[in-house]
Amino acid sequence: MTATDPALTALAQGWCALSLLHGRIEAHIERALQAGHDLSVREYSLLDVLSRQHDGDGGHLQMKQVADAVVLSQSATTRLVTRLEDRGLLERYLCPTDRRGIYTNVTEAGLRLLQEARPTNDRALREALDEAARDPELAPLVKVVESLDVPARKVPA
Repeated sequence: MTATDPALTALAQGWCALSLLHGRIEAHIERALQAGHDLSVREYSLLDVLSRQHDGDGGHLQMKQVADAVVLSQSATTRLVTRLEDRGLLERYLCPTDRRGIYTNVTEAGLRLLQEARPTNDRALREALDEAARDPELAPLVKVVESLDVPARKVPA
């Protein structure tokens, strides 16, 4: 295949459309979460991922797992955790069985904010998809997203 191969061009155009859809959705949700709850999309995602932890074996997430789940580098994830910890929405503590390990939990205030923000997130997602569906370039992607039957997101091990 060459750089001007039609298959590569179609692939690049598909990727551009997918990237455009993602960007529009994320920007719409970002504005809604910021306006209604003073949360960024990344902060909301982090609270959501951490709220799904449970006590017991395998229940707590290592920072690398959290970083993978919110699609950030480990250093960016640490900065994000620190910001939310400073706001009283997260707390860190040492692992009781391995003093080198640090866990991060959502506080009661963080859980309340997440519960309040979830309808805003869901509504903004729906609005962004509805708007994108009116764009002929993005409409097929919206249909695919809407047809997905994805189980609740699991954090990679």
